Amino acid sequence: MTFEAMQKKVATYLDEKRYAHVLRVVEMAEKLAERHGVSVERAKTAALLHDVAKNMPKEELRQAIEQSGRDLEVLTFHHELWHAKVGAIIARDEFGIEEECILDAIRYHTTGRAQMTSLEMVIYLADLVEEGRNFPTVEQLRQVAFDEVLENAMAIAIRHSIQFLASKSVAIYPDSFECYNEHMLKKGK
Repeated sequence: MTFEAMQKKVATYLDEKRYAHVLRVVEMAEKLAERHGVSVERAKTAALLHDVAKNMPKEELRQAIEQSGRDLEVLTFHHELWHAKVGAIIARDEFGIEEECILDAIRYHTTGRAQMTSLEMVIYLADLVEEGRNFPTVEQLRQVAFDEVLENAMAIAIRHSIQFLASKSVAIYPDSFECYNEHMLKKGK
């Protein structure tokens, strides 16, 4: 399937606001991939599909995760995380994406994880700092995403995410802690 064909198909899954976000993430992912020496084609594909399940009803997301038999632990956490896991399933089953690196970039774009690939970090960052995002430290995080080595940018981004979630007093998915701890331990060496 061509990128343009995927784009048209993705648009049928999402409302207008979410689709606009996806296109901004594609644009940011392309820039970050170029900056950090990551495959632009893979980054654009993962970015295009990263939120493909975002507008699905909660119960459909639950069913898809249960049927997959994978990532079941996510069901005990806030449903906002579920779309990433289901998005990887849809990318594989309905868009024909077979490259595990693209599927993982979709699967972990909300939580991060330990031992992230460069592609996964690019998608995580692109989603966090796309041009439509508007939170107090977004400009600094955008600058970091381009100016820092990719691993350093990810360390700063995951620290931001952990702090934000903790400030909201919500449960934090274990993959996010593992990602954070990995980066902090590397920094401490």
